[in-house]
Amino acid sequence: MNAVDKVELPFNLFRRGKVRDVYEIDGRLLIVSTDRISAFDYILPSLIPGKGQILNKISAFWFRFTETIVPNHLICDDPENLEEFSSFRDALEKRSVLTKKLQPLPLEAIVRGYIVGSGWKSYQKSGDICGIPLQEGLQFGQKLPQPLFTPSTKADVGHDENISFHQLVDLVGKDDAFAVRDLSITLYNYVSEYAAKKGIILADTKFEYGKDEEGNIVLMDEIFTPDSSRFWKKDEYEEAFAKGDEPPAFDKQFVRNFLLNSDWDRNSIPPELPKHVVTKTVEKYKEIYRILTGESI
Repeated sequence: MNAVDKVELPFNLFRRGKVRDVYEIDGRLLIVSTDRISAFDYILPSLIPGKGQILNKISAFWFRFTETIVPNHLICDDPENLEEFSSFRDALEKRSVLTKKLQPLPLEAIVRGYIVGSGWKSYQKSGDICGIPLQEGLQFGQKLPQPLFTPSTKADVGHDENISFHQLVDLVGKDDAFAVRDLSITLYNYVSEYAAKKGIILADTKFEYGKDEEGNIVLMDEIFTPDSSRFWKKDEYEEAFAKGDEPPAFDKQFVRNFLLNSDWDRNSIPPELPKHVVTKTVEKYKEIYRILTGESI
């Protein structure tokens, strides 16, 4: 197996996720972003070369950008430069972070600024999203009157499920539910304003949170990456919306759309991605990183 696909390090393997390999070291977590890509809760057999580096660098950029709003789990984003990890530079360089170990909250905090994806399907069916009623006559891809907080469960196995805010209160308690909701919407608005200045629309995004030893809520996992967010160019959005189409995606929606248009049943081993899909996905990840951070990879 490719070393970037599955990193093997002589530490305690805490968790191997769809995209990241996580090691526990003296109460900290060493998180390595691989070139794996997932869709519809499956890890695809194809790798996206360089994706791990982009995910790692863009998350680190946003953690620093938002640290005045909410504390995050980041200790450092270049652990290969620490003496204790210097022997593993080739495996860690530019694709790893050292973080605090937190007690995760069992939820994904999703914020939607535009009606698209599963939110659109829910609206068509019942006129609401996660129990939040919406006005009649909304169009596909339309900007919502205000961003919606639409949480879901966080499943280790199987599919995450959308839940209402009342269900979230039952799951994590009133105080944490309100805190997570308010933080998530604040983060979405803060980064949306920044992205808009770069000509980019942040259509939706998701966050994960944990608690530290003092019980404080801390932002964790990844934020505002092409894997966790849907980005559009403003001019491409306006052209597509006028036609009732979804704008070209900068994120892994490009891969999802390919799979949706294939004959894969989404209940079996996923197919290999064609070379042109892999190449285009790499280009899109690099482009959105360059636009948002002003740096090139």
